[in-house]
This record gives sequence, structure tokens and C-alpha cells, in this order.
Amino acid sequence: MGESVQWIKHIELYVSSTATPSEQAASVDAVATLLKKGFFTLETLVKEMEMYLTTTDSIVRSRGNLLLAELLDKLASKPLSSSSIHSLVGFFTERLADWKALRGAIVGCLALLRRKVDVGNVTNSDAKAVAESFLQNLQVQSLGQHDRKLSFQLLECLLNHYPGAIGDLGDNLVYGICEAVDGEKDPECLLLVFQIVECLGQIYPDPSGPLANYAEDMFEILGSYFPIHFTHPKGEVDDSKREELSRALMLAFASTPLFEPFSIPLLLEKLSSSLPSAKVESFKYLSYCTAKYGPERMASHAEVLWSSVKEATYISPQCTLTKESELLGGMGFQDSEVMKQSFILLQEVIQQYGDFISLVLGDNDINVFINSLNQYKEMDDIPSLAKQRLHVVGHILSTCAKPSPALCNKVFNSFFPLLMESLGISVEKSFNGYLDEDCSPPAEFNFAAIYLCIELLAACRYVAVSLDSSTPALEFSHQTWSTMLSNSCKSLVKTFFSLLRSMEADQSASSGVYFGVKGLEILATFPESFLPASNSLYENILSEFVRTVTSGSTETFLWTLTLKALTEIGLFANKHPESAKAVIFEKIVVEKFVSLIPSGESAMPSSLKLKAAFEIGGTKKDFMLKVVHALSAAIYTNFSAAYDEGNHESGKVMIQLLDTYTEKVLPWFLKIGGFEEIPLNFALGIWEKIEHTKYLNLSVLEIAMGAGYQDLLGAIMSAIKKSVGSCSNESQEIIINKAFGVLSSSTGFGFESGSSLVKEEDVKQNLNPGDSSCKHEWLTSLFASVIIALRPQTSIPNGKMIIQLFIKSLLNGHVPSAHALGSLVNKLPLEIKGMNCSGNLTLNKALDMITPTFTGISHHDNVSQSNGSGIDFSSLRLNTLRMQSGINTAIGLAWIGKGLLMRGHEKVKDITMALLSLLMLDCEGGDSKELQIIDEEDMHQLRKTAADAFHIILSDSGECLSRAYHATIRPLYKQRFFSTIMPIFLSLVIKSDALLVSPTYTSRSMLYRAFAHVVSDTPVIAVLAESKKIVPILLDCLSVLSKDVANKEIIYNVLLVISGILVEKNGQEAAVENAPIIINLLIDLTTYQHMMAIRETAIQCLVAMTELPYTRIYPLRTKVLQATSKALDDPKRIVRQEAVRCRQSWASIASRTLRF
Repeated sequence: MGESVQWIKHIELYVSSTATPSEQAASVDAVATLLKKGFFTLETLVKEMEMYLTTTDSIVRSRGNLLLAELLDKLASKPLSSSSIHSLVGFFTERLADWKALRGAIVGCLALLRRKVDVGNVTNSDAKAVAESFLQNLQVQSLGQHDRKLSFQLLECLLNHYPGAIGDLGDNLVYGICEAVDGEKDPECLLLVFQIVECLGQIYPDPSGPLANYAEDMFEILGSYFPIHFTHPKGEVDDSKREELSRALMLAFASTPLFEPFSIPLLLEKLSSSLPSAKVESFKYLSYCTAKYGPERMASHAEVLWSSVKEATYISPQCTLTKESELLGGMGFQDSEVMKQSFILLQEVIQQYGDFISLVLGDNDINVFINSLNQYKEMDDIPSLAKQRLHVVGHILSTCAKPSPALCNKVFNSFFPLLMESLGISVEKSFNGYLDEDCSPPAEFNFAAIYLCIELLAACRYVAVSLDSSTPALEFSHQTWSTMLSNSCKSLVKTFFSLLRSMEADQSASSGVYFGVKGLEILATFPESFLPASNSLYENILSEFVRTVTSGSTETFLWTLTLKALTEIGLFANKHPESAKAVIFEKIVVEKFVSLIPSGESAMPSSLKLKAAFEIGGTKKDFMLKVVHALSAAIYTNFSAAYDEGNHESGKVMIQLLDTYTEKVLPWFLKIGGFEEIPLNFALGIWEKIEHTKYLNLSVLEIAMGAGYQDLLGAIMSAIKKSVGSCSNESQEIIINKAFGVLSSSTGFGFESGSSLVKEEDVKQNLNPGDSSCKHEWLTSLFASVIIALRPQTSIPNGKMIIQLFIKSLLNGHVPSAHALGSLVNKLPLEIKGMNCSGNLTLNKALDMITPTFTGISHHDNVSQSNGSGIDFSSLRLNTLRMQSGINTAIGLAWIGKGLLMRGHEKVKDITMALLSLLMLDCEGGDSKELQIIDEEDMHQLRKTAADAFHIILSDSGECLSRAYHATIRPLYKQRFFSTIMPIFLSLVIKSDALLVSPTYTSRSMLYRAFAHVVSDTPVIAVLAESKKIVPILLDCLSVLSKDVANKEIIYNVLLVISGILVEKNGQEAAVENAPIIINLLIDLTTYQHMMAIRETAIQCLVAMTELPYTRIYPLRTKVLQATSKALDDPKRIVRQEAVRCRQSWASIASRTLRF
């Protein structure tokens, strides 16, 4: 009973004249929910609503009808009986005559007509009755936009879902639709109108049917909308809507061939429009309609269609040379959209109506133009218009030849003999099938004829490839184009060879090189079933290309193009790996380039050999496996020669080999997947070579290679990191066990499992110069590379010994050890549960060793208890080690802190406080006596290192602690660090200002340096949240740091932060309070001599300042204009351009008026 009262109240609310739209929507939802749950039936509802549905009050009746209609729409998935549906559709059909309740009637009919069969739907007879009532009672164009849209939706629904039922209405239906759509202008309604016309074309395809009687009238309505355009466009939204409408109109145009007598003349007429967009649309519609109307109807328009295509392409070409034109034989053109669409039309007409080709082939202008090409001997001799027409003719011939072998035959018959004659080649078959072996290539080349010849070769290759799988080899010989090409193929190859050889000395891009290589590539990529392209000819082409590549000493245009052609040939041959061509390619090309990798005899530079081998290897997995095996063998061979014999040349070669492996080969295998053994075997192979190398002549090699020695070490480390990082946990454990075994067996490491804290004497033992310490550092670097790339789940054996090794090395200045320690603390598990896990390394165990070593603080202690500021100055290693070790300590703290910060570990706070302690050493009055004897320059270097440590902590690193090396990265870790440390920095800045007593004091500048690093490396969104507090400090920071030229990179980064603040609303509020100071600082930086980017950015910031309130910036207007006047004489053009823009912005604020 309660529910009954409730839904009746909802009905009363809906029909009430005081109800808002939101209240009405809520009422519909509430009643629909009760109906779905079965609290009452639809029949009950209709009975209760009878008075609202039939009342003489038109407003209540209208709302009652609409309520019932909307409820039916909500109940679309609820099963209803056929009698209920019949009664309801009959009711709404009658209501179509009630214009005051029309909307509810249309919505109700729509809701019922859209129902699915499985839940009960409207019968065909009822649907026909709806259509008849619609046509009899509705004057659609007299309705409002929303009601017209609903009316068209109803028509579309009837046409789509009940075509058989309403098809019987015949002329009445077509005439009624014409009357309903005539004069429509609303875009949403027009979309429906076009779809309705499309449906009509499908319902009445008969050329003597109802639509035929009104085809002209219907198209007169449709044609008035072509081309679609908006009188007042409103940007991208309208562009998208215009495209949608245009496509719907095109589908309507092409919906029935009955429109052909009216649509084609209209579209051809629009081609004469001065608007390019109208021409584009016309060609697009013509292409689509040609495919739909069929060849019989389009035959009568053939001549005028060809004339239209010819006019748009050949007579008045609209194409421009591209930037890459020189690389494409001087024939790289970008066609206008009109030309693109006209070529599409040509292709469509050729495919639909084969006889159309006779118009093209017999065109006098085209034939005269081709005959005139003999006058041009060089591409540069051809005038611009003639070159555009040459491009167009090539495109036309190619388009005509591609659709079928028959069309290809016609094109070849008409033009190929003429082109061959221009090249001095006969197409007549000699007794042995080819021209005489001793025939000589022409003394001069007709490049225009060669270009057209290549276009035709590409077209017939397209035909041959499309027929390859379905056409026997014998059938190719019966094709005219195949016979002609068979007779000319060998001579063509010789011509292309001559082109290449005549241009070999020319290192720049040239037409001869491009055409020669392109022609040979096309001939080499004909399918194997095409007999004229014989295997012997294929071998000759490959051999010529290989000779060209292997004889190259520099990466010339010819060399690059030839290698690319070989790659394309390989990719094509390997589509059929069992074919003879694939076997020949492997024998002649692959084996040759693979054999060059370890060879030192070839005059070809190593960089070119490696590039060629990689490109050729990339054509097939098996080929790349050969490349990687040869590459690995060459790396191991040169490794022995470099480190055993001290051969510096082998060291240089090894760098190139390793770079190729790391940057090209390994990523190639990782991309295709399934080859984990490649990186595993490589990493193990390196450690095998280290293990079995008798002598490591590192000192000799370092002297011989100079700076290249570190490049070699870096290349090996990078290769090991990338390889280890690519392996699974299991493979990584194999590698680390192998690496640790090699280290353990090497002298000079002295691993001790019992010690956890590194003492000063331990460090001093490793400071002794000599080859043994050099070897120690070298091996530690390679071992660190393994540790850096490990996954977090990988088990690390002998963890305490490894950490001890890295700590000792780090305190001696070994940066890779710092990377390794940072990686360890980032990835080690907090704890390991399970049996036999007590010996495994965890994060807590690692920190128990690391923290006391670097800070003198136990992992379990709390730094903040040391003193009121949270900084314990007496705990640092600086007290016990020399200054250099203090610097090394700061670097180590930075990388360890970075690893902890990225995983979100709380101990990063201790690291941060330790670094701040180093940064602020002389801010305390109670510094230890050891500090009083330290040289001021050394102290400055220590503080600088501590400041730069904050850059290490927050910046992204490619060396370690990245996703590539499986780092643990907690979301928003930079933002969290920023919000934690910023209050500390602000308090230290205030404190340093109070303690500033000497002009030689430098801690303040280093504090600002650290602050600048933190702000610059934090995402701007986090900085903006604290902009009011930060902006004053940032300005002091700029003022202090700009005094030292060494800070120019930091100054630039700070300027970028200020720029980010100025363009955001939150930042502008903070900038308003400091506007004069900001402007004065920026003015000073516009003349900063040491970095152009600083001057440019400072001026850009001044432009951004003009967005601040008028009263805050106007007093400084004159000063800014004077500064920009000076900037107009800046030696850098980009600065001068920014100065012009800035001057215009500041000059314009004079015209502003104050508004209160």
C-alpha cells in the first residue's frame, strides 16, 4: 500500500506545472524502478493514469503522455505481452494526431518500435499504422528543433527495423519523407535526414520503383547541402561535426544509382569552384559514387571525369617539393589534398571501368610530354612545372597499371618501348633472350625516362606480387608486360649498374644514385615465380650492392641507400624462407657481413661494418643470431687482446662492438622476446674471460688509451648492466654467483665475513697506487654493474662481504660502488621469511653496516636526538678521515639516500640530516678541532659536494636506480621529500642570515645551491603549493648564485621554476607580493653573458609578468623597456626575438585603464 501511494505521488509531481526538469526525471526513475521490481504492473499504471492521458487540459495531457512514453523507454528490457504492446502502440499512434501532446506520442512510438524480439516487440501491421499516422498527421518542418529530431529518429527507426512493413506505402512514403526533410537546416537533424535517404535507397532499389518517381525531387533537396559548410564555424567541434555530416551526405548520394543523373553533373560542376575544400569534397564524392553506381552508369561520364582529373593534376599541378626531395632523386613531392583525391578518383574509375584507360593512354598531351623528355639530360635541367608534370605522369601511369595484369599490359604496350628507346634499350627478343653481353650503356642518361621506367617497374612488381600466390610461373610468360620486361631486364640492370658506378665518387645525394639503387631494388624484389628476374641476375644485383657497401669508407648517400635496399631485399626474400632467393641472400649478403664483424683485414671502418651487419641481421631472427654470435666472439677476442696484451687498438674496437651490442642488438632481441639466453651468455662470457685472463695490463692499457680507457670501462659496464637487467631472477642468480666467484678467486680483495664496520686502516690499505689497485677498481666496477641491474627478488649471496667491498671502494672515491649501494638499499627486502634464510641479506642488515660507517650513527638510533636542530656534527666520518674521504662520504650518502627515498624508507631522514651537517659545518660554534685545521678551499669543496648531493637524490639517473634496472619506485616520492625538507631549509636559511658575520663566509651560498637543486628537481605542481613561502627564498637564491659563473646551469634551472610559477594562477598570487624584486632580478639576468638560455628565459619571464595586476608592474615599465632595448642588440637571434615580444607586451600595458 505504501508503494502505491508513493508512485501515485510521483505521477502527480511529474504532471504538475510547478515541477522542475530534475524533479520530473527523478519521478520517472522512481516509478520505473518500482515497475521493474514488480510492485505493480504496467496495466495498473495505465489505468491509474487514464485521467492524465485523456484530460482536456492540454498541458496535463501532454505531460501524462510524455511520462508514459519515458517510462516505456526505461522499461525497454522488461518483457511485455503482445496485447499490451498492441494497445500501447495503438494509443500512441492515435496521439500522433494530437499536436499538443505530440512529443509524448513520438517518444512512446519510438520506445515501442525499438524493443527487441525477446522482450516483445511491435508487429509489422502496427508499425505500418504508425508510419501512416506519421505521414498523415505530422508537419515536421513546423515543429521545434527537438521535436523535429524526434520525428526523424522515428522515421529512421521505421526504415531500419520495419522496411518490409512500410515498403508497401510506396509513393506516399517517399513523398512524405521529401516533404518532411525539405528545408531542414539543423546539423543534428540533417544527420538523421541523410541517414533516412540512405535507407530509402536500400528499400527501393528498383529503377522503376517509388523512389525513381521522386529521385529528382529528393536529390534536389540533398544537392542543396553540398558541399557541407558552417556559416559561423566554432573550431574543432564544428570540424568534427562537418566531417560526420559530409560523410553521411556522401552515403546518401551513393545510396542508389537513381541519383546518378543528378549527382555526377552537380559534383563535376563543383570542381570548377574556387574553393579548394569544395574540389576536395567533389573528388571524394565522385570516387565513392563511382564505386557504388557501377561501370554501366559511369561510362557516359568517362571523358569528363578524365578531363577533370587531368585538369587537377597535369594541367594545373598543385604539389611542392618536400624536404627529403634530394634523397628521392629530386622527385619527392607533397601533393595537395585536391591532387590526392583526384588520384583516388582515377584509381577508382580505372578499377570499375577498364575501358577508361584508353582515354588516358590516348591523351595527346601526355604522349607529347613523354616524347619531349629527351631534351632533358639531367634532372636539374628540367623546369619546375615540367618536373611536377613528370611526377604526375609517373603517378598516373602507375595508377593505371596496378589494378590488373590486363591494364598493366596496356600501359606497357603504350609507353614501355618508348621509354626503353630513350634509354637506348630494345624490347625486341634476341635469339638468346637478352641483349648482347657486350652492349654498352648509353654515354648519357635520360633521367626523366629512367624515373618513369622505375614507376612502371614498381607498378608491374605490385601486380606480380599480388598474383604470386595464385598464378603459376608459366602464366607470367603469357603477359605482355612480363615478355617486354624479360627482353629488357638484363639491359636495365646494366644501365642501373652504370648509373651507380658513374656516381660512386659523388658523396652527396644525386638522382643517378637514387634511381640506380631503386631500380635494382625493384628488380630484385620480384617474386621468384617471375622468370625474367632469374637467380643469376638476382645474384649479380646482390653482389653489386655488397661490393658498394663493403668498399665504402664513409657513410655516403650511396652507401646508406644501398644498405637500405639490401635490407628491403632481405625482408622480401625472407617472406619465403625456403625459396632459392632466400638461400642466395643468406649466402651472398648475410655471410659476408657477418664475416666482417671479427675481421680486421677489411678497409671498411668498424662503425660501418657493425651498422651494416645489424641492419642485414634485422631482416630475420636467424640472421640476427649469427650477428650476435659473431659480435660476442669479436668482443671476447678484442677483450683478450686489450687486457692481456695491452693492445689499445683492440680497446677502441671493443668500444664500438659493445655499443652496437648494447644499443642495437640487445634491444632488438628484447623487443621480439624469447631470447633470454643472449644476455645471459654474454654476461657469463665476460666473467669467463676475466677469470681466464692471465694478465690484466690495466696500467699499460690506460696509458695507451688515455681518456678512451674510461670509455672502454663504461662500455663494458653498460653492456653488463643491460644484459643482467634483461635476465630473469634465476639467470641473474647464475650471473651474480659467477661474478662473485671470480672476485673471490682474485687476489687483493680479502673478503672478511666477520667485520661489519669499515675502519680507517681498511681504507688506507686500498689507497696504495699500482696495477693491483687499478685491477681492484676495475673488477669492482664490473661487479657493481651486476648489482645495479638486479631485480628486487634476486637472491644475493655473501651479502655482507659485498657491502663491505663497496663501502671500502666508495670511501676511496669509487662512484660505481655508490651506485651499487644505492641500488642494494633500494631493492633489498625488509625481511626474508622461511627456513634457511638467516644468511640472506636484508635491508636492515645492510643498513646496520652502512649507517655507522658513514655517519657514526647506529641504524637503530634516532638522529634527531643528537641535538636540538637534528644535526649531529660530531658523528661524521670527516673527523676520522682525510678531506677527500669526507667528499666521498657525501657522494655515498647521496646515492644511498636516493635508493632509500625512492622506496619510501624513513631512514632517508638520517641521510638528509647528515648531508645538511656537512653543508652547515661552520654554522656551529662548537666544531671539532680537526675542522679548524682544514684548508678553506677543501672545506668549500666538501660543502659543494654536499649541496650537489641533493641533486643526485632527486634527479633521474640513467646509471642506476631507474625502471630499466628494476628500481623500487614509490609514487610521488619527490613530492614527499620536498614537503619534508622544505621547512628545514627555510629554517636554515633564516639561521644562516642571522649568523652571517664574515664576507668570506660560503655556507650560505652552498645552502642556496642545495635549495636550488631541490626546487628544480621537484615537480612544479608540488612547488606551486608552497609558492608563497618559496618565492622570496628563490629570489635570494638567484641573487646569491648569479655571482659565480660556475652556477649558470643551476641559475637556468631556477629560472625555469620561476617561469612555471608565473604561468600558473597559484604562482601568480605569490609573485604579486614580490613583483618589483622579481622584475629587477630578471632585468639583471637579461644581460647575463655566460649563457644564452638564461637571457632568453629571463625575457620570457618578463613577458609572463605582464599578466600580473597593473598597479604592481606599471611602475617598473620604463626600466623593463630600457632593458629590452639593450636586449634587441643581443648577439643571439632567439634572444632578440624574445626581446621584441617582451617589448610589445610591456609597451601595450600603457593603454590599459584601471577598473574598480
